[in-house]
Amino acid sequence: MIKFLDLQKVNAQYAEELKEVAAEIIDSGWYLLGEKVKQFENGLEVFQEGGNAVAVANGLDALRLIFKAYIELGFMQEGDEVIVPANTYIASVLAISDNKLVPVLVEPDLNTYNLNLNLIESKITSKTKAILIVHLYGLACWSSELELISKKYNLKIIEDNAQAIGARWNGIRTGNLGDAAGFSFYPGKNLGALGDSGAVTTKDSEVANIIRALANYGSSQKYVNQYQGLNSRMDELQAAFLNIKLRFVDSEASRRQEIANYFITNIKNDKIILPHAGEIGEHVWHLFVIRTQNRDKLQSYLQENGIQTLIHYPIPLHKQECYSNMASIYLPITEQIHKEVLSLPISPILERKEIIKIIKAVNSYKP
Repeated sequence: MIKFLDLQKVNAQYAEELKEVAAEIIDSGWYLLGEKVKQFENGLEVFQEGGNAVAVANGLDALRLIFKAYIELGFMQEGDEVIVPANTYIASVLAISDNKLVPVLVEPDLNTYNLNLNLIESKITSKTKAILIVHLYGLACWSSELELISKKYNLKIIEDNAQAIGARWNGIRTGNLGDAAGFSFYPGKNLGALGDSGAVTTKDSEVANIIRALANYGSSQKYVNQYQGLNSRMDELQAAFLNIKLRFVDSEASRRQEIANYFITNIKNDKIILPHAGEIGEHVWHLFVIRTQNRDKLQSYLQENGIQTLIHYPIPLHKQECYSNMASIYLPITEQIHKEVLSLPISPILERKEIIKIIKAVNSYKP
């Protein structure tokens, strides 16, 4: 069986270094708010080629803290609206509603699966304060027109960069395009920890300082609490692991791009819609997502042929029970995508024989 993602094999590449640094942390007796976290933040700032980085507990918290910081600054308040793609993972929207802001779901582009930037302006009201851009599946979502819209209406652009670390738009790293960005280092991400971890990046030092305090119980000085914060801190062990793996993000993205290009060149089945690759460097292929009308049948066929696949994501946000207030929203493109998408394995540790097996199986599929 070709696993969708073999994390044991992925981390085996760095096993000796990971074990060494784990022993170092255990022996140090210092497990939170230490040098390894500072080292990772500095390393992420260098990788991003500018800005400030704040390490937090997970990707959802990264986004939650960004909105919370803008509320503390007085830029947003309860009831304000945030434009967000309708076909993203639920974490993007949870971060908005958790802050008592209102998510405004907007249809994606059927070609890229990213937010349809042409629909944004029609959704802006007097309550709109931000646009949450999601670089879905690893493809950069940006345009000069988006920047003009944000300036015209005085909107913050927040990036959900959970799936696209290392991607670029016009030479600029995703996560460094907007006002602030949230990162996830969930184990399966292109830069994955060995547990939950996340980070915020922003060019605004004031926002970074507020987020750092908010993530530490609202405190920048022990026992002195400026804000009603929360506990969202990356631990030293995960930071140490990420320090090792950060060195390989670009090389592994290059390998993902090689595999994706090979898939696109060699998968030739008129029942399969292949993903949009974007310009050079715009896609880091966290996921390789194909689309077909009878998706479940294709998934079963591939499983029978020894290939594990996943569905990202089977239920759209507005059909989730927790957002039943959105159930009546008409989002046909979003619903079509959720019914038809299927993610193929694209891990950088895939062997050539496995890549060829995947291609042959997809090409031989007949609905």
